Amino acid sequence: MTFQALLVSKDEKASVTLNPVFAGFGIDVRLCGYPDAVVCLTEQNFDAVVVDFDDPHSAALVLQNALSAGSKAVTVALLTDQTKVRNVFGAGANFVLYKPISQPQAEASLRAATALIKRERRRSFRVPVQVPVQLRVHNGPEMEGILLDLSEDGMDVLAAQPLCPSAAINAHFTLPDGTELKVHGEIAWANPNGQSGVRLFDLAEKTRATLKAWVAANAPELPPEDPLPVGQCKLTDLSLGACYVETESPFPERSGIVLMLRVGEVEVQAGGVVRVMHPGYGMGIEFSSRTEEQRQQVADFIELLTTNPGVVPELLITPRALTTPENSGSSASQEVEDPLLDLLQDHDAFSQEEFLQELRKQRSSEAVSF
Repeated sequence: MTFQALLVSKDEKASVTLNPVFAGFGIDVRLCGYPDAVVCLTEQNFDAVVVDFDDPHSAALVLQNALSAGSKAVTVALLTDQTKVRNVFGAGANFVLYKPISQPQAEASLRAATALIKRERRRSFRVPVQVPVQLRVHNGPEMEGILLDLSEDGMDVLAAQPLCPSAAINAHFTLPDGTELKVHGEIAWANPNGQSGVRLFDLAEKTRATLKAWVAANAPELPPEDPLPVGQCKLTDLSLGACYVETESPFPERSGIVLMLRVGEVEVQAGGVVRVMHPGYGMGIEFSSRTEEQRQQVADFIELLTTNPGVVPELLITPRALTTPENSGSSASQEVEDPLLDLLQDHDAFSQEEFLQELRKQRSSEAVSF
């Protein structure tokens, strides 16, 4: 499957470096200048939008147009001044490549970007279905509706009454093959006629597997392939509510990921949200530990590591979503003191070097480090 990227830059050297890297990931590139970029975004849907911030104002406008168009594109900024990285993330960039761009640097960042592109393609792959659905908005009465289509991570519904964007919602329905499902999520968008898109989250692994199997069995064509885990990941810090991972291919802030931690025969799978991303270096992840069972799994794994000093766990990370709801983090911080999680949640107050200095200070505390 070929993906499409828009590269907005006047830097010929950057283009020469990036083109073969994109090609290696199966991504076709359309190159244009700033004035033509907005027109390109209205004419074509792109899987990735790469913008050179040598002209910060024009670059920010391009990203603004890409985001306002409702695009699911992964966004990449080319940046010369590394001190402006927080500004670039604030403008809507998911990834940053520092100039002058080297091929290894580009390959590392675009490996993670391509994994997210594949995941977003799969998430948007929906199967038409019409069955009754019972809906209940948080603190509201139950209402009837019709399920219009379904994917591994979302669904479209037609409710008896208009729904409100960002509202939490529970849904209960039975698929044509008799599979009964209860799910919850967030209203991603809503029309006055009652039709709404629902982004599912906090699915039990059994429910997620059931949805994945149903979509694959009922899709008119094969869904896009699952992304491969990002390699070269090293777990350096771990607490009940969070961890820090060193990798050249970190995922963007607010992206949802799945971690697979393994020591010998013991394996733990945990969902998480990236709270801080340091380009080319690493990322801080908050666990999505909403249930006691999920928190206990992490606690048991920490105990295993602390009772076996010197053991370094194997780690695989795969993306689950480009963005996640704001309330999709852990509730562990409300119950126990967690300096590592606190640091992740307050990362905007620190530069990358200041953050890493604070992280190193914590390694003499109760958080597990390696």
